[in-house]
Amino acid sequence: MFRAPLRVLARPSGTVRTYVLVVLLAASGVAILELVREQTGTPGFLVGLGLALLPVVPLMAAFRWLGRAAPHPWSQLLFCFGWGACAAALIAILANSFATQWIAAATADPTDADQLGSVAIAPVVEESAKAAALLLVFVFRRRQFTGPADGFVVAGFTAVGFAFTENILYLGNAFDEDLTEGTRPLDSLTAATFFVRIVLSPFAHPLFTVLTGLGFGAAALSSRRARRACLPLLGLAAAMGLHALWNSSSEFGEHGFYVVYGCVMVPVFGALVWLAVWIRRRRLRAVAGELAVYAAAGWLGHAEVPALASMPARSLARALARRSGGRAAGRAVRRYEADAAALALLRHRARRGGPAREPDFAGRERELLRRLWLRRATAGPALARAAVMEELLPPWFDPLARAAVPARACVPSPRSRSGRAPEAAAAAAPVAAPAAAVGQGVR
Repeated sequence: MFRAPLRVLARPSGTVRTYVLVVLLAASGVAILELVREQTGTPGFLVGLGLALLPVVPLMAAFRWLGRAAPHPWSQLLFCFGWGACAAALIAILANSFATQWIAAATADPTDADQLGSVAIAPVVEESAKAAALLLVFVFRRRQFTGPADGFVVAGFTAVGFAFTENILYLGNAFDEDLTEGTRPLDSLTAATFFVRIVLSPFAHPLFTVLTGLGFGAAALSSRRARRACLPLLGLAAAMGLHALWNSSSEFGEHGFYVVYGCVMVPVFGALVWLAVWIRRRRLRAVAGELAVYAAAGWLGHAEVPALASMPARSLARALARRSGGRAAGRAVRRYEADAAALALLRHRARRGGPAREPDFAGRERELLRRLWLRRATAGPALARAAVMEELLPPWFDPLARAAVPARACVPSPRSRSGRAPEAAAAAAPVAAPAAAVGQGVR
């Protein structure tokens, strides 16, 4: 009689896990906000909160833009932001305080304890706490963690949340000190802290954690167990090293901060921005090439493929659907676009990695095709019209002569490593025609 409860306790459902995570994040959020308020005072807390909010929206929009080719659910992104702002920040502030006090008691030198804690303890604690969110997504939402782009997005949202809470603390403490000393606004510690943390380096924490995210993204592409374990650790080590270098920049002389900022942080930031744009374009090319196979089988209209591979056309299609069918139609098109991108990337990974990469390819493909088929009547015309309005179709394209147009006529297919087009390479699995699939139960 006790077997059923034991099975539930041994393997909690997704709903139970969600409730547990929400409760833990809420509790840690209340705790960290109270700790910050105690350290900064209520006026400092409110000023720090207002100033720390300024870079949050632009940074979140930038990482969301990167992931829009195959968007993550907002619930997952908000979990990552909440983990960084609440759980990771709470772990960091408690662990850093304990370590600094222990070093100060052992060395009887509070100044050296602060410096050592900032350089040797804080990077390890903070990057490990943020990496825990990536690990949770990687383990429990494996289908949505498929490569470096997902590592970028998940790490970015987690780090933005962490930096938000940390900025409240630093700006609030600076404002409280200015109130005590009666400093003028332009000469205040608050203005200097705002310039360094909000203007010069709002990307610092995302820059560190993205290195961990790239490690997890590379692990998602690997079929070897040893690499899946080692690559995230290498990314985490790189994040800790860069974080430690940044924290120790003030120890390199009068101009050490500017040297590290100009010679290390800015070039690394530029390289990661270039990498992010390249990954996004590569994903869109993969979407175009793989969806052409499904268009040839009749699952998609040929005019839909270039629209699904263009972010402006996707946005236009959602707007057209909302204008003609209301919010429900806009949501249907948005889900259709997300499912189509997920289907294309699923086939791309399976075709490149084989059954070891995607052992459940057939079942996942069938599920996504069913969802596309249910929304195609709403999404198909909107996407086709968007492709026409965005001039993504060649002038000779005839939408009525669909059977006469080959799959690669509208969108050039990317080349595989062997130099052959994906259709000529070994396919991951046969793509059933819609009529046959409906007869087999895909409704």
